[in-house]
Amino acid sequence: MDDEHGGDALSLDNQLCFALYSASRAFTGLYRELLADLGLTYPQYLVMLVLWERGAVPVKELGAALHLDSGTLSPLLRRLEAAGLVRRERSTEDERVVRAVPTERGSRLRERADGIPQRLLCSAGLSAGDARELRERLEGITASLTGAASAEAAHPPRHEE
Repeated sequence: MDDEHGGDALSLDNQLCFALYSASRAFTGLYRELLADLGLTYPQYLVMLVLWERGAVPVKELGAALHLDSGTLSPLLRRLEAAGLVRRERSTEDERVVRAVPTERGSRLRERADGIPQRLLCSAGLSAGDARELRERLEGITASLTGAASAEAAHPPRHEE
């Protein structure tokens, strides 16, 4: 079956999801190079971004901000803790709550990371305005798809026999 642009709807080159996947891999590859100097992986960098922005954060809130479950987040925090960049501590108000806290060394790392976003934009050929528009569009798409997936899960299609 052909799509509205005359191509095969099932052609790999016509898949939006594949274009996003390829762009994501390219971004992650560039981040790998940019972050090597800091000794961080891309997921560790994301954790540090949240901690640099918010300071001490409950681990549950950190997972929500990054869309990560505890099974993925806990090993990340363990590695950051082993590197001396983060510590985990129990809340004094509610011992069930564990907070991730940037250490002094982790906080100082922010200065070395400061130029990474601009270097990434330059490498991607994006202005700050282009990047903002693209990010907003992708956030909208993500919200729509998340809603559609939730609706699909709540009302799966019935297959008639």
